[in-house]
Amino acid sequence: FVALLVSGGHTLLIEVAGLGRYRILGETLDDAAGEAFDKGAKLLGLPYPGGPHLAVLAEKGQPGRYRFPRPMLKSPDLNFSFSGLKTALAVRVRDLEADGQLADAGTADRTRADLAASYQQAIIDTLVGKSLRALAATGHRRLVVAGGVGANRSLREHFRAELLRLGGTVYYPRTEFCTDNGAMIAFTGCQRLSRAPAAYTSIRVEARPRWPLEELTEP
Repeated sequence: FVALLVSGGHTLLIEVAGLGRYRILGETLDDAAGEAFDKGAKLLGLPYPGGPHLAVLAEKGQPGRYRFPRPMLKSPDLNFSFSGLKTALAVRVRDLEADGQLADAGTADRTRADLAASYQQAIIDTLVGKSLRALAATGHRRLVVAGGVGANRSLREHFRAELLRLGGTVYYPRTEFCTDNGAMIAFTGCQRLSRAPAAYTSIRVEARPRWPLEELTEP
């Protein structure tokens, strides 16, 4: 299957051939999608962590009111970029503040909701578009979405609709596990141990600040 790992620290498309058998298809060149959500929320004056608050605000807005770029969506590779999108929101917020639309009590709430909805839609369109391209490139029909951004209801709805249209299937962790790294690590460790118990007889731990997926070995 193809996995989309999308969180505050990661945005990766991975071809998964089995446990410990991974091939990175594309990744972000700058900000992760979750970071883009949080920074966008901060620009809109929402509390941290901003992603969930922005998603709630976006439900009250019109996603087509403001036009934001879909960075690298038309590029031939499967990489992502979200820094330009964040800048586009910052510029739009600055212009609306200069016009007084974010200070006027009669328009501010609606404007912020429309900004949130439009910004969120740009992120979703980018994630969905690149993921569908990854499925087409690999020939897989199953997509697994993991990471905190996977809890976003609008993202789930868009993936569900697109995979249904294409005759594929999308899988998610239960919402409460999307941001639970402890559960993720424990489950992965359990799977590796069950595959090769003799390989894990030592309690020695090798700590590495960065450990690329492609350097992992099969259990």
